[in-house]
Amino acid sequence: MGAAEANTHRILVVEDHPTNAAMLEGLLSGQGYRVSRAADGLQALASLADDPPDLIFLDLDLPRMNGFDVCRWVKQNPETRLIPIIIVTGQDPFEARLRAWDLGADEFISKPIQCMELLARCRSLLRLKRLTDELETAEAVMVAFAQMVEAKSPFTNQHSLRTAEKSLLLADQMGLCEQDRELLRKGALLHDIGKISVPDDILNKPGKLTTEEYNRIKDHTVEGYEIAKKLRSMKDILPLIRSHHERMDGQGYPDGLTGDRIPLLVRILAVADVYDSLASMRPYRAAIPEDACMTILKSNAAGGGLDPVLVDQFVAAFYAGRAGADTQPAAAKETIPEPVVELISR
Repeated sequence: MGAAEANTHRILVVEDHPTNAAMLEGLLSGQGYRVSRAADGLQALASLADDPPDLIFLDLDLPRMNGFDVCRWVKQNPETRLIPIIIVTGQDPFEARLRAWDLGADEFISKPIQCMELLARCRSLLRLKRLTDELETAEAVMVAFAQMVEAKSPFTNQHSLRTAEKSLLLADQMGLCEQDRELLRKGALLHDIGKISVPDDILNKPGKLTTEEYNRIKDHTVEGYEIAKKLRSMKDILPLIRSHHERMDGQGYPDGLTGDRIPLLVRILAVADVYDSLASMRPYRAAIPEDACMTILKSNAAGGGLDPVLVDQFVAAFYAGRAGADTQPAAAKETIPEPVVELISR
């Protein structure tokens, strides 16, 4: 790594001993890195909030907040958890190393410091951080692209954001872990990216679709899959993009999957996607009231479409917390437009 490349990286040294802090700063700045210092744990967190670094050197014996607590905070915060941390300490290496790694630390160096070892580990973690940032950037571009596709039409604008929100509502009801929630969030944001290939005059058609037009709409699942599979970091959300229109009875598309062959996250996304499609205005109908949407969801599940257990959980989560609310929707007072299949396709 040359000096010009090194200058793009900022390193935070968290060390309360002035001599040790000055030594680390001198060693790192001598390699061209931009170095800032924090003398205690709370000062370190304030520095992270102001300007997140690319790498943290963290002592464990710190005033106000010790290094273990700082490490835990950094690795549990979604905005900072990808910042690599090198623990530098004089504590018993075995016990401290196990605890630090359990909290998510990336490297561990015992005092007294071996300069060549420290610099080698620093370069290795910064290379990894750069690759991670590139993946994050690529994913962000994909999400922005998907939202631009939606924004072309007033009928789909913000649909994926609302679908992500409703997907996470159901995920919380189901007690899903944070990793699954993040996959679900990304999948929801990108599930309709394949609609970039569907002509606007089909997406915005005010009347009933022809069979040919409906088949063209259905292509968006495979088109989106082909777009997203080019990024290796997207492999875990590919089923959400490809399979969100599958049905429990095998009559969905594109692969005719049935029951539990449809992954749980996909089934959760499908419920949220159908709800928002119903609750939003479309070129061929007005938005459908909440209670009527819930009636349609239940009818769809009873007819072999959505997962009935997840629909019940979604209804419960949707109405939870409302003053005097029942977890069952009121009977729909108006005629439900037909065919339902077209209501949830575009």
